[in-house]
Amino acid sequence: MAEVELRAVTKSFGKVAVCKGVDLQVADGEFVTLLGPSGCGKTTTLNLIAGLEDASAGDILIGGRRVNDLTPFERDVAMVFQNYALYPHMTVAQNIGFTLRLRGIARERMSQRVAAVAESLELGPVLDRLPGQLSGGQQQRVALGRAIIREPRVFLFDEPFSNLDAGLRIKMRAEVKELHQRLRVTSIFVTHDQEEALSLSDRIAVMREGRVEQFGTPEEVYARPLSKYVARFIGSPPLEFLSGRVESEGGMPVFRVGAAAFPLSLKTAQRLVQGGQNYALGVRPEHIVLGPSGIRATVRLVQPVGPATFVTLSWEAGELTARVPGMEPLVAGSAVHFQVDREDHLMFFDDHQGRRMATD
Repeated sequence: MAEVELRAVTKSFGKVAVCKGVDLQVADGEFVTLLGPSGCGKTTTLNLIAGLEDASAGDILIGGRRVNDLTPFERDVAMVFQNYALYPHMTVAQNIGFTLRLRGIARERMSQRVAAVAESLELGPVLDRLPGQLSGGQQQRVALGRAIIREPRVFLFDEPFSNLDAGLRIKMRAEVKELHQRLRVTSIFVTHDQEEALSLSDRIAVMREGRVEQFGTPEEVYARPLSKYVARFIGSPPLEFLSGRVESEGGMPVFRVGAAAFPLSLKTAQRLVQGGQNYALGVRPEHIVLGPSGIRATVRLVQPVGPATFVTLSWEAGELTARVPGMEPLVAGSAVHFQVDREDHLMFFDDHQGRRMATD
């Protein structure tokens, strides 16, 4: 078993605290992503698990065993780096089989295993080439092969696709997901790309300033974010927040934002009123519907992106962006109407502390 657990792990460089009591539990065979902006502590957390950095405090466990004092080799983890970290003077075959050679594996057995791994990664035709003769995607596959051949207990990925172009990133993402489905090795993946995190992960740890802000499935962090920070970081384009208050209109409760009124159920309205807070409203772009009726707004910006069009709407109380299917023929300055397709797609956050209020 290769569960990975971090218990109140901290890491400081001098007086600067980078990880501030990280708690994390990764199940055996699970694929977990550490997601967050630059400087949030995600790569340092990965290095602490790998043993490339020593924790200032807290415990790191792999398979139930405390590994704080073990070397990276003794922890039995394999790491795939952002810059591939291949030996430029070695062939593809030599790079993949390097760790086996260090272990003293017989040459014939090593060649068999290198060939098998290379075939699984479609590297067979380039085994005799040097890294400098490969494309970026091929080099990343070689780095993956070197990690796979070790048969480690845990795979660690440090932003492995950040040096690849957009199309190749998508292809490599699919290959890593297929690889994990085949091997079922516990994997921890670091990225700042929320699309990568959503598509790859069993669970996502969204990090903020050295702590885990939310840890949950892709569906949970996207549809039920616990804070403004998570709600805005996950999703493209990012949602905007609108300040407002609960009122009554025609005997029915609404959430009033300027001249706009978003209908509420009695249950939701009661929870908001009982909270006694000022709230901010957030709505995902795909839940905003343009039509002949609803809240009147002006189109400020139209951004076609192929299968959808992002339409930024503006009125006196703020702005929202709608995701409209297809290539919508709207122009900036035109008048439109919009509404939210369902009330349960409205998300309310404490306007001061930023925490989401559960209304379901």
